[in-house]
Amino acid sequence: MIYTVTFNPSLDYIVRADHFRAGVINRTTYENILPGGKGINVSIVLKNMGHESTALGFIAGFTGREICARLATFGVLSDFIEIPEGMSRINLKMKSDEETEINGQGPVITTEALEALYAKLDTLQADDLLVISGSIPSTLPDDVYERIMARLDGRGIRIVVDAERGLLVNVLKYHPYLIKPNNIELGEIYGVTLKTQDEVIPYAKKLQERGARNVLISMAGEGAVFISEKGDVLRSPAPKGTLVNSVGAGDSMVAGFLTGMIETNDFEQAFRMGLCTGSASAFSENLATRPEVEALLKTI
Repeated sequence: MIYTVTFNPSLDYIVRADHFRAGVINRTTYENILPGGKGINVSIVLKNMGHESTALGFIAGFTGREICARLATFGVLSDFIEIPEGMSRINLKMKSDEETEINGQGPVITTEALEALYAKLDTLQADDLLVISGSIPSTLPDDVYERIMARLDGRGIRIVVDAERGLLVNVLKYHPYLIKPNNIELGEIYGVTLKTQDEVIPYAKKLQERGARNVLISMAGEGAVFISEKGDVLRSPAPKGTLVNSVGAGDSMVAGFLTGMIETNDFEQAFRMGLCTGSASAFSENLATRPEVEALLKTI
């Protein structure tokens, strides 16, 4: 079974406004509301690719209930802990001449709620897949990723981590099955700027030396790099297409990679699937679907 954890889910209010100007009334030319959060994106794309997962995390209020309802329309299972006070956040993502985001705060997550999440994670079995991704709200301990990894260590659960800086670096000692920083996040870890695949590879290997089993680096229009636990180095340019929506592309890459591993147990096929799934989301208003991914697979 596959599980995803989103610590601070959201309703993403996505709008497009032609030539947005501050201080005046702007009219939208496109609107959509989607359940948001990195783990939630992974679950949606997995379902689109034909694989079940259960979305875990915390919700609150009418927005939390709407997150669950909208996930259900995608056919995604959820098992969130409901916080009795506050509401799940609403994130505004506005597309105009530039992309602008305003993210909400989310509810206060209590110690009791966190323990309830731990209890759910304690039921995972060997060979289950767990995806932990995204930022954590200020009301959670900043080492919550480490606490989860330590709690599940040695149980044969394959854990995927997609997070920034300390959240990622501090869990490498627990040997996550897969990590997926992008080239910017990788550069921030080491205080360097990484623009090319040749520049990325030695630093990706450094993360592997620190404990990561498999390392997948997304590079937007520059494609991706993958270094397997066997030492194989795979690289590819990005499929050609027009960028429509960058939100969720990295999460889609994770879902595509896992789809490839589930279906073929082959790193090269999983890498190609991940690259095309991330690109399919970037080229679409919505998250990638199987037909979109398969069309791109024929081009690389």
